[in-house]
Amino acid sequence: MALPPGFLDELRARIPLGALIGRRVRLTRAGRELKGLCPFHAEKTPSFHVVEDKGFFHCFGCGAHGDAIGFLMRADGLSFMEAVERLAAEAGLAVPRPNPEVAAAAERLASLAAIAEAAAEAFARRLHLPEGRAALGYLHHRGLTDETIALFALGWSGEGRGALLADLRARGVTADQLVAVGLMKQDDPSRPPVDLFFHRVMFPIRDRRGRVIAFGGRVLGDGQPKYLNSPETSLFVKRKTLYGLDLAVKTIRSNAPALIVEGYFDVIALHQAGFGGAVAPLGTALTGDQLAELWRLSPQPVLCFDGDAAGARAALRAAELALPLIGPGRSLAFVSLPAGEDPDSFVRHRGPEAFAALLEARRSLADLLYETLAGEPGATPEARAAVRRRLEELAGRIPDRTLQEEYRRHFRDRWYADLRARRSIGPTRGSAPRAARPLLAPARTRMLRERSLLRLLLAHPWLLAEADEALAAERFSTAPLERIRAALVAGAGECAGLDRPALIDHLREGGLGDALEAVIGKEAADSLHTTMAGARPDEVRTAFLSGLQALDPDRLERDLDDARARLAAEFTEENVRRLALLVEARKQLLAEEHAP
Repeated sequence: MALPPGFLDELRARIPLGALIGRRVRLTRAGRELKGLCPFHAEKTPSFHVVEDKGFFHCFGCGAHGDAIGFLMRADGLSFMEAVERLAAEAGLAVPRPNPEVAAAAERLASLAAIAEAAAEAFARRLHLPEGRAALGYLHHRGLTDETIALFALGWSGEGRGALLADLRARGVTADQLVAVGLMKQDDPSRPPVDLFFHRVMFPIRDRRGRVIAFGGRVLGDGQPKYLNSPETSLFVKRKTLYGLDLAVKTIRSNAPALIVEGYFDVIALHQAGFGGAVAPLGTALTGDQLAELWRLSPQPVLCFDGDAAGARAALRAAELALPLIGPGRSLAFVSLPAGEDPDSFVRHRGPEAFAALLEARRSLADLLYETLAGEPGATPEARAAVRRRLEELAGRIPDRTLQEEYRRHFRDRWYADLRARRSIGPTRGSAPRAARPLLAPARTRMLRERSLLRLLLAHPWLLAEADEALAAERFSTAPLERIRAALVAGAGECAGLDRPALIDHLREGGLGDALEAVIGKEAADSLHTTMAGARPDEVRTAFLSGLQALDPDRLERDLDDARARLAAEFTEENVRRLALLVEARKQLLAEEHAP
């Protein structure tokens, strides 16, 4: 329900945020803030900050952010209203009552939930009567213990024909109420309602708080449909509900993995085997609402689908669904089962240890996308360009720009690693062998090239704004050169705005005077400036690229392939210019290699 903003402001004002979080996190004072280890991801160095005077917390490691209400929602997996009610009780505030219409609706929902609970109890009793003997035998045959059957409140529907209504009539339950709960249906207004479930093993579906809100039923024998779920009601919204979540919440909070599987028996078998974080959507594809529910409990739920083509398609759909929703500290992982297996059969036939090994080998969201789409990139340039364009488009769906670029880099790195691996297999039959090239320049030559790169950057600090990422990926061969490289990378944003004398003064003031001498020499300030005087930006970029590629000649092929693919996917001036610069850089590099 909507709450008055004034009430929420008063609630936040009455709850000292540092004290609230301090019950869960050991906090120390750091100036005007409090700091500690983040409770939402594993870390060894504190990056979790509490800003009491502004009423919010923030983790610079995983991106968790919010106020007192948001902290309880994340820490305890509560809904917004549950967190508000808990804080209000602590603060001695009464939560504003809804209007009469809202109150009546809430009372009706509570009444329907009570009827659903009574129905679950009736189904569970029937399972242990003579009429339920076949159903109970079926559950035992599936490997379920009596304790597990009781934990999930599994039951037997009976043969229908109004049996459930007869069971509950003594409690004052009517047929119309059972229709409202989704246990009876009335297709013809001129005829009385009939049972929706009959001759089925029953699975009560509960919300996060443990209230029965719907049912699933599995037919015994060959009847169709094999599985049947309650229709949506005022209690039950399928896209927001996960089977088993009420039992999984506590397990996931204790740092066990949140596992998303496909069916009732998958959830139940995994819980029985010790994987109590398992949940399942209800006969539909995973939804954004269900992911949001899980991300409140775990930063990286693990999707575990059946080992067949349909399971692979479901995993890819879930991955694409998640891309616009992920962010730092909020992603997915994936487990691939052997062909023909589902989690239920796998854990029964191979045991919990084998399933635990699968979890250890889970793949990231980025790896699943890459391996699904680029496992066989195609034999033609057009096919390979199409794959790379598809990967680029998927990365572009991520709203966080930093994470978006990390995905692009991950895809590119894997692409080139696979390309090198394919090339390393050797020439095809009938082709001429390629001359071997050393991966790295000899030590003396490499040191001179590193020195030239740094002199170039010192002469043109503006280049740092474009070159900092490439420079960050390198490690230079001598301590003085590496100290200058690291300082330029660390201060790239600030240094790029300086001119050459100011940059050199900045580095000297930072204690790097001796290291600078190894780069430019004691008298080199003017000579370097005159060497590069009047150089056009494109000339400077080309010189930097050729120098960088000279450190690792394999980079040349990777960068050129990448530039060609980008141009094939999108013909823009920027992509044309990038390819031209790389071609010119290659010419310079080849000229240097063949120079006498």
